[in-house]
Amino acid sequence: MYYINKAIKFFVLIEFIFFGLHAQAGSYEDFFKAVQVDNVRTVQMLLQRGFDPNTVNPEGVPALMLAVREPSLKVAELLAGWPQTRAEIRNAHDESPLMLAALKGYFPLVKKLVNNDADVNKPGWTPLHYAATGGHVPVIEFLLEESAYIDAESPNGTTPLMMAAMYGSPEAVKVLIQAGADLTLKNQQGMTALDFAVRGQRANARELIETGLSRLADRQKRDSQLQQTPAVQPAMR
Repeated sequence: MYYINKAIKFFVLIEFIFFGLHAQAGSYEDFFKAVQVDNVRTVQMLLQRGFDPNTVNPEGVPALMLAVREPSLKVAELLAGWPQTRAEIRNAHDESPLMLAALKGYFPLVKKLVNNDADVNKPGWTPLHYAATGGHVPVIEFLLEESAYIDAESPNGTTPLMMAAMYGSPEAVKVLIQAGADLTLKNQQGMTALDFAVRGQRANARELIETGLSRLADRQKRDSQLQQTPAVQPAMR
């Protein structure tokens, strides 16, 4: 009888392990299928049951990155706000979910990612570069409010203003100039923001930058004149 009871317990244990692994595999498939089709209810249910939000798919892509890429925005926002989600992850191109969201102008998602400790000032290309490239003014303004460095340099020295001048919108160029972007910086190819606007055939951006440069020259001229003006000596009594 002792050995029979031991055998029963053994088979019960094997059955428990088998069905547990089967259920786990089913959850894995259900999770990533739900991510792809933006089925937020299924994803939330699995997360509440303890499914790891940082799980990667068979190609090694984390769920959050996949949701932003699809895009599955409802799922992406859920994952971005989930306490256990690691928001600061990178793909093979060193892009973070925040960068991809900024490029597409997904403002609510951008806010949730930043609130979950996504890096606003990651080294190299930054979320602000990507927001400027897409010309998304609300995202640009929000990132600046979150202390994004306005003159951040990419690996080749390109700034967000340069990207806005060539690829973004006139509104994005205007916001960056008004926020204090340096109009005179050059990248490693010796190109300024004005050069980017000219090369991109962006007449509006070119006009905004030229106006900004003209005003800068006027200020520098006035400052120089003030420095050269001798101080007036008080009259002797």
